[in-house]
Amino acid sequence: MTDRPLLIVSDIHLGAVPLATEWQFRRFLSHAGDTASELLINGDLFDFWFEYRTVIPRRHFRVLAALADLVERGVRVSFVGGNHDAWGGSFLRDEVGVAVLDGPLEMELAGRRALVAHGDGVGRGDLKYRALKACIRNPFVVGAFRQVHPDWTARLADRVSTTEHKAEFSDAAAAGRARHIREWALGVLEARPELQLVVAGHSHVPVVEEAGPGRFYLNSGDWLHHQTYLVLARDGSRPELHRWPSALAP
Repeated sequence: MTDRPLLIVSDIHLGAVPLATEWQFRRFLSHAGDTASELLINGDLFDFWFEYRTVIPRRHFRVLAALADLVERGVRVSFVGGNHDAWGGSFLRDEVGVAVLDGPLEMELAGRRALVAHGDGVGRGDLKYRALKACIRNPFVVGAFRQVHPDWTARLADRVSTTEHKAEFSDAAAAGRARHIREWALGVLEARPELQLVVAGHSHVPVVEEAGPGRFYLNSGDWLHHQTYLVLARDGSRPELHRWPSALAP
């Protein structure tokens, strides 16, 4: 059994961040290959991702190649779809080698029982989004969307995305999202004593909060403002929040 840690990252929003951020993230993936046994990407790796049968977005090929290389190096990579990239499928699974998961779901992380969710639609927040989520993940809607030319869908996604706004300005709604996700996570930990971790993203606010001895709410933050990731050691020690590159986040 390896003693290498498990890393968790989310909300990189590739395609909406500067190319320098993508370059740094590829460096992070190389670092994961050198140091980690597993990598969990908890949603919104891409600002928009939609799989066609024979087409993939050209602007992401370097990151996709880096992920495939990471898998070939023996690092298990799991991907939970977020509100921007919930439409992963056979390309990510079969060609890249990523385990594509539909959250929220329970799984074992570095020997600890965890509930993992990107965070969109949980708790009391995101009421309008919950209705939208049920629509955009409906198989009929997905099938209809697949009939539209990829250039048009990418243009539409860029037009409706608010990520660039969030990257440039203080997002007042982020505080509300962060509060609702935290309340939900702490409520789950209180109601489910068998869980040791509740892991989320989406709020873009990095968190390591101990709800009880050895039981934590974790949020990996984002790469728009913080460039943070979580490190879970296999010895059961306290999860650590790091800022890339390598400096411990305050």
